[in-house]
Amino acid sequence: MKRIVIILVAVFSLSVFLTSCGGGGNTGDQSATTVTAKGPYADLPADIQAMMPKGEQIYKSKCTVCHQATGAGVENVFPPLASSDYLLADKARAVAQTLNGSKLEMTVNNKKYTQEMVPQVETKEDAVAIINYVLNNFGNKGGYVTMEQVKDVVIKPRTAPAAK
Repeated sequence: MKRIVIILVAVFSLSVFLTSCGGGGNTGDQSATTVTAKGPYADLPADIQAMMPKGEQIYKSKCTVCHQATGAGVENVFPPLASSDYLLADKARAVAQTLNGSKLEMTVNNKKYTQEMVPQVETKEDAVAIINYVLNNFGNKGGYVTMEQVKDVVIKPRTAPAAK
């Protein structure tokens, strides 16, 4: 009987030790990476996978009005993001335009667009999350952009509308 009690105490102590050292359970980050890795972003690095839900949430709240839920845009007004040669050509530019807006005329898939894009987010992290989401949705297989790749993107000061 004494031997069984000693074995049980040893097993219990070992399980407590392993759990406290991270060997006996999943943290939120580990389970999120595991779940995501089985999804459509399995070929992306874990840090990029982790930002996809945030990118999707921001896209749905800020971008769908113009670029539509499908990324198709509105012909002759708002450019498509789905299969967009313009987007895929310069990912850092896409981050900068998401952050700062754009008044540039752009040619997307051989069509000209002149509609102004207003700034959509205030941080590079949010802009990178959106662009990574777009690069990997709507039929795009555009890879990803990292914070290191956009370190030189400048966040322009926002100007308040003129008082009337």
